[in-house]
Amino acid sequence: MGLVVSRRFGRLLNGAGSSFSLPLRSLLLAPLLLLAGCQPAAPDPQAARSTPQSVSPIPVHAPSAPKPRAKPIAVAPPVIPSAASALDRRIEALGSGFRGDVGLAVRDIQTGWISHYRGLDYFPQQSVSKLWVAISAFDMADRGKLDLRGRLSVRPNDLTLFHQPIRSLATRPGGFQTDREDLLTRALTQSDNSANDKMLREVGGPDAVRATLAAKSISGIRFGPGEKGLQSRIAGLDWQASFAKGNGFYTAREALLIAQRRAAFEAYVADPVDGARPIAMVDALARLKTGELLSDASTAQMLDLMGQTRTGALRLKSGLRPGWTLSHKTGTGQILEGEQAGYNDVGILTSPEGRSYAVAVMIGRTSRPLPERMDLMRKVVRLTIAYDGELAEQKDATGAGADVR
Repeated sequence: MGLVVSRRFGRLLNGAGSSFSLPLRSLLLAPLLLLAGCQPAAPDPQAARSTPQSVSPIPVHAPSAPKPRAKPIAVAPPVIPSAASALDRRIEALGSGFRGDVGLAVRDIQTGWISHYRGLDYFPQQSVSKLWVAISAFDMADRGKLDLRGRLSVRPNDLTLFHQPIRSLATRPGGFQTDREDLLTRALTQSDNSANDKMLREVGGPDAVRATLAAKSISGIRFGPGEKGLQSRIAGLDWQASFAKGNGFYTAREALLIAQRRAAFEAYVADPVDGARPIAMVDALARLKTGELLSDASTAQMLDLMGQTRTGALRLKSGLRPGWTLSHKTGTGQILEGEQAGYNDVGILTSPEGRSYAVAVMIGRTSRPLPERMDLMRKVVRLTIAYDGELAEQKDATGAGADVR
């Protein structure tokens, strides 16, 4: 597999926001391969010690004719479609033109091409992290370790904070009787925090999710402590059960000095405990789409649930063209003095012909109006769809698809 590296690769390694394109695993391995190739061969001390002190004379023969040196083989550089180069430029222009802390990434799932802006920086996931709870649950079900049809109860002590449509059901006398599959559906399609935290406990907690990520070689993505711990920490608080009752959390948060809240907020956006790199996000989504992470049945079920997402209708989804579909997950963080810590949408775009693209728009901190953020997401989708069309035109013009892997 050939590597395709843009002319801005040097700036990428130095941590600057830039655009380059190659599969993520190649990105991670390339520096190691380069270093390995630069190491001088060490002398063999054992060979030196074992040399005999006296040896028989070596017979001298007439020198043989020198062998002709093989001519170096010319290797043509991989062909980079003009459509892909254009997508590079457009994604970088969008990212650099947005007045906020943003990371963008688009991955062509067919070829592995990645265009991105600040793709190696960590950005808060917020509710995007519900994806990893679901993958952990489906993975356990695939291995026979978890029955998704298993019944359970959701009661008031299972409630968390912020968006939790299940709250009205959990506070009924006797609680709410349901199953794990229903909780997964609520967590992914409604972004229900309490449903997600309940499922998080069912799969074994944050450490179990981190173990799933590690086992599946999903790097560049962190998993935090769950909604209770995460949202409390961002506000400068330690979680207490009373926060889930009425306005308990809001009352406790408002009682803090603004300096305390600001310090906690700044610490979070600077190094988010639930952070993810945009290129890692699109890599994981691509692997989900191609069936590398789950069984065929679980893959289909999870993508179907992501396709039913009700949140974020004016984010990535607003950029769709007729016939295109989106399986996605949104994430929205807390606001302090007009600044929001996390405003995201990530997902898999699929064309009418079946070609797919993983897309991530992750805003870490911004005070820009919502329409501007949604417009950014809409444009990323429109650029991806335009890339698909231009790539098809280029293929038709040349009579063959360019290899950009």
